[in-house]
Amino acid sequence: MSKVTIDGKTYWQDAKGNLTPEELVKAIDKERDALVQEWVEKAKALNTEISQFKGGIFGDIQAFVELSAEKYGAKLGGNKGNVTLYSYDGKYKIQRAINDHLQFDERIQAAKMLIDECLNEWSEGSRPELKALIERAFNVDKEGNLNTSRILGLRRVDIQDPRWLNAMQAISESVQVVNSKAYVRVYERIGDSDQYQP
Repeated sequence: MSKVTIDGKTYWQDAKGNLTPEELVKAIDKERDALVQEWVEKAKALNTEISQFKGGIFGDIQAFVELSAEKYGAKLGGNKGNVTLYSYDGKYKIQRAINDHLQFDERIQAAKMLIDECLNEWSEGSRPELKALIERAFNVDKEGNLNTSRILGLRRVDIQDPRWLNAMQAISESVQVVNSKAYVRVYERIGDSDQYQP
């Protein structure tokens, strides 16, 4: 909510910039605004705290990994790598995981064309479900992205047709790591078991 005072009179400004005299703003609108304002402030404070926590834990984990490597004279190449740290008693563990986000470049189109050639030849006279199974790997999601795991899964199919092998090579070469995201998870052991829970 944005309040404006003009000539001693208070107005509420709406999303379009229109001014409404305060006394004409309905009580329910004032209550809704107060609720939203209160929780937005709490969320901002929490977001700041979470950002500080993340910066601290990622920095400390990386510093510890470097310290550990230094003790053995090893040099680390960047901060890439998953690591799990345990408390001395094994009751707690902290995991840092680095996940790569993969995309395909233009070579995926060549792979798709080669696969289509194979499917068209192989599926003559066969059930259409066979073709649909493999074509499903190339379906896109709502954002227009290909499902990397489905497409990469095609490489596990052992087919010796040269076109198929070329398509699998094109898939392998078209994979690009576009970014990486780091995650930290903190776990506590469940009793005396070997199971941990967040």
